[in-house]
Amino acid sequence: MSKTVTADDIRKSVKENNVHFLRLSFTDINGTLKAVEVPISQLDKVLTNDIRFDGSSIDGFVRIEESDMVLYPDFSSWMVLPWTDKTGSRIGRLTCSVHKTNGEPFEGDPRNNLKRVLKEMKEMGFSDFDIGFEAEFHLFKLDEDGNWTTEVPDRASYFDMTSSDEGAECRRDIVETLESIGFEVEAAHHEVGAGQQEIDFRFDDALTTADRVQTFKMVVRQVARKHGLFATFMAKPIEGEAGNGMHNNMSLFKDGKNAFYSKDGEYHLSDTALYFLNGILEHARAITAIANPTVNSYKRLIPGFEAPVYISWATKNRSPLVRIPDAEEINTRLEMRSADPTANPYLLLAACLTAGLQGIKEKKMPMDPITSNVFEMTEEERAKRGIKPLPSTLHNAIKAFKADELIQSALGEHLTQSFIDSKNLEWAQYNQSVSDWERNRYMGY
Repeated sequence: MSKTVTADDIRKSVKENNVHFLRLSFTDINGTLKAVEVPISQLDKVLTNDIRFDGSSIDGFVRIEESDMVLYPDFSSWMVLPWTDKTGSRIGRLTCSVHKTNGEPFEGDPRNNLKRVLKEMKEMGFSDFDIGFEAEFHLFKLDEDGNWTTEVPDRASYFDMTSSDEGAECRRDIVETLESIGFEVEAAHHEVGAGQQEIDFRFDDALTTADRVQTFKMVVRQVARKHGLFATFMAKPIEGEAGNGMHNNMSLFKDGKNAFYSKDGEYHLSDTALYFLNGILEHARAITAIANPTVNSYKRLIPGFEAPVYISWATKNRSPLVRIPDAEEINTRLEMRSADPTANPYLLLAACLTAGLQGIKEKKMPMDPITSNVFEMTEEERAKRGIKPLPSTLHNAIKAFKADELIQSALGEHLTQSFIDSKNLEWAQYNQSVSDWERNRYMGY
């Protein structure tokens, strides 16, 4: 859970760590981490919410005529970044929410939006929405000019023990760096694809975990550069290879106990968990637009690479959309396996929580769990069991999102319109592009 940090704590840390600059970070609608950096002379302004910036240049924010925005730092996110500038001085970092000049939270800020949905959760009597993300990424070599290539630093596979290659050394350095800034890293290993890595850190409340995902990505990229490597969280960077997922492990807590656990329930799941699960399944097609928000995302969501393609659930089976891992009481959770790390974590969690809470309100049980490989079923078998496919393209996912008023409400009116506008533009640009595949296939016509 978030620790309590005061303004005086931050002032003390600034002196003790030779901090000369402050990086104030926030996230745009596409999940891109943005930042305003100020010298330490502005510390008092930072701590009293008096740093302004022009929001009109940020995707999904505001128009020029209403551009002034104010950053409200979350003191509990304070950290001293584990690297120095050329003078040897350090940089302090604070995660911020974006507010209007009148002090109201800006509805176009994804972090503010998640806080709004979490408030609705608490009004229903739940205390916490705990999240564990498993974000995969690829490491590629840089060329002589410092640009990325598609040359991998290793040819290892899932859980291979590679102690001396560039990828393993970089992964260990990432883990040590994360631990130095307060992450509790639970596991780190090579993934299925060449150059593909996974580092898992301890679950926490939704807002803290979303913040940490953004920090995690920043650290991974920074450390990779130090090793002469390029880190990407792109969903499917290499054709024919495994893609990068970001499995989302979710638990609801009430009165200090995991509301998803039942000693006597089948699979040790409570009715609350099953209702929540049904909410996720019923709104899965619309959630996909947020969980898989790029054109490239849908080149991962294809049969044959373990990523889910069909809306179903299971216990041990890994082919459906949602899996229930074996776990003791506190760790009982639903694992949604479709999301990839290009997703905006704040929007993703808002959408999942809204769908799950609606499921609890409706008190409907989900379809029966799948015990066989859903990929090997015929289309008729899937139809008979009520198993529907996820959208196969970004265009289809956005259509599903536009048709789902509940998932739109999870983002609110401002973010919904900004998201649709951004994704429609991305799809239009993709449709107008001409790829090497098309030239190789059609130039002889």
